[in-house]
Amino acid sequence: MLLGASLLGVLLFSKLVLKLPWTQVGFSLLLLYLGSGGWRFVRIFIKTIRRDVFGGLVLLKVKAKVRRYLRQRRTVPILFASTVQRHPNKTALIFEGTDTHWTFRQLDDYSSSVANFLQARGLASGDVAALFMENRNEFVGLWLGMAKLGVEAALINTNLRRDALRHCLTTSRARALIFGSEMAPAVFEIHASLDPSVSLFCSGPWDPSLVPASTEHLDPLLEDAPKHLPSRPDKGFTDKLFYIYTSGTTGLPKAAIVVHSRYYRMAALVYYGFRMRPDDVVYDCLPLYHSAGNIVGIGQCLLHGMTVVIRKKFSASRFWDDCIKYNCTIVQYIGELCRYLLNQPPREVEKRHQVRMALGNGLRQSIWTEFSGRFNIPQVAEFYGATECNCSLGNFDSQVGACGFNSRILSFVYPIRLVRVNEDTMELIRGPNGVCLPCQPGEPGQLVGRIIQQDPLRRFDGYLNQGANNKKIAKDVFSKGDQAYLTGDVLVMDELGYLYFRDRTGDTFRWKGENVSTTEVEGTLSRLLDMADVAVYGVEVPGTEGRAGMAAVANPTGSCDLEHFAQLLEKELPLYARPIFLRLMPELHKTGTFKLQKTELRKEGFDPATVKDPLFYLDARKGRYLPLDQEAYTRIQAGVEKL
Repeated sequence: MLLGASLLGVLLFSKLVLKLPWTQVGFSLLLLYLGSGGWRFVRIFIKTIRRDVFGGLVLLKVKAKVRRYLRQRRTVPILFASTVQRHPNKTALIFEGTDTHWTFRQLDDYSSSVANFLQARGLASGDVAALFMENRNEFVGLWLGMAKLGVEAALINTNLRRDALRHCLTTSRARALIFGSEMAPAVFEIHASLDPSVSLFCSGPWDPSLVPASTEHLDPLLEDAPKHLPSRPDKGFTDKLFYIYTSGTTGLPKAAIVVHSRYYRMAALVYYGFRMRPDDVVYDCLPLYHSAGNIVGIGQCLLHGMTVVIRKKFSASRFWDDCIKYNCTIVQYIGELCRYLLNQPPREVEKRHQVRMALGNGLRQSIWTEFSGRFNIPQVAEFYGATECNCSLGNFDSQVGACGFNSRILSFVYPIRLVRVNEDTMELIRGPNGVCLPCQPGEPGQLVGRIIQQDPLRRFDGYLNQGANNKKIAKDVFSKGDQAYLTGDVLVMDELGYLYFRDRTGDTFRWKGENVSTTEVEGTLSRLLDMADVAVYGVEVPGTEGRAGMAAVANPTGSCDLEHFAQLLEKELPLYARPIFLRLMPELHKTGTFKLQKTELRKEGFDPATVKDPLFYLDARKGRYLPLDQEAYTRIQAGVEKL
């Protein structure tokens, strides 16, 4: 603002008072602009204009299609019908477990039989049916068939049991539960407490003695069902498609609402932003109850006609063999999956594939270059986005470590922002006018996205539980009277507008007057320990400010040279970031999407009376990790042992 006023003042003074010619006025303005720091803008413009124009064109293309589909009341099944019409005999899905190939016509027929069968059983548009099944082709056909009828699928995490499983079924108000035979024991545990009106159907190998008495075998029923397209339900582009549940690491899972336009937007932005092609073959080993596997992955099949290879579960040892067998050109990853691949012994097969792109989120910056180099993958397509968020990001030009970008030149085009927060409480910091304060480059802040409910790209559909919605929405964020979605994630933006993931809510703690990023420390420790699983968190110590760092390390062999490890840490991390406590465990528990679960670890802390795993603490004077027994614990609690 001040620079603009100065330039205007010079312009008026030069023309009206000094009466200089335009060439001299222009030269004077240029000198003033560059001398006052404007050269930085020129540098940023030159370095980012190509990226920003491409990103803008992708956004405009998707926005134009979204508006058209909104006007035409398109839905995912209608868009899929167009894909089937283009190439009915092309392979749509391959299930690696049985090498089963389905063409687009076969997927269309199977999903139509699902719709006709459910309709015959009394389900109608607006009803909910739960799907509880491991990855396979039928999973896609089942929820797609439900969508053809207008029935909303509740996609249940296959890791859930008892209370959490019952909670998901109850809160979704599902009228039917379709489960894979592999999930029968979990259903058996809760069926007595389910509403008797809920219909139970089992898909897969059939043994009546292993399922609840009221269960019907679904597969023969679908074979006998008509395969014609059912009558079109009264559903539009912004109506509900299905529900995806959060992993529930900090409580009972929440059902995030996915509408048809959201499914399209997430799949299309990835498709156009990362320059995918219809002839690509995607390797999808991520759980299909999750948005990365089912929308980012399967969405390329349903909407853009790609072939998708489905694997029941990720296997580090078979990953590249599968890619070669099925001629995959794109592989999906999430969380720690890339580190597990790096932890495998080198093999010749890992470079004989045709993979040109790794697509996903959560690739740590510390192993980014090693991952793409060792496995000879030209493009790492990292993106950021939660199922329910309205501020997705994409790293369209493979900037190492970045999860996306926002234009520094035209930042208003995409209404997202990093805003200042108290990193201990994640409370938003506001200016005198009550509006949130934007972060400058290099300053960490929470990512937020302006909510515009009339715009399918900016709307927030939220959760089934309205109370959960209130925690994700803030007012007066960009300007007075507006609303914005709170991601709960702390990111940092560099001078060129690239955004780097820093931490999730609660994953930053303060020690010795410094903020410690658990993500960064985990990356360093894992690298030093040959890619072992590491969870870093803060624990309270009486008489000290903040929280002391603690690291739980997967150490199945029981052999860890802690003296050498401490020496390496001294070179790699500042004193305040080095873990004070170590816990060596046979393995670390993870969610189905490879996120480390820290809630219980935090609760258990470092008390040897509670924790049965080997514990160690850092003796700052000796620079070594020593066994943490009850005597040492008592000294630490009393403040005698200085940390």
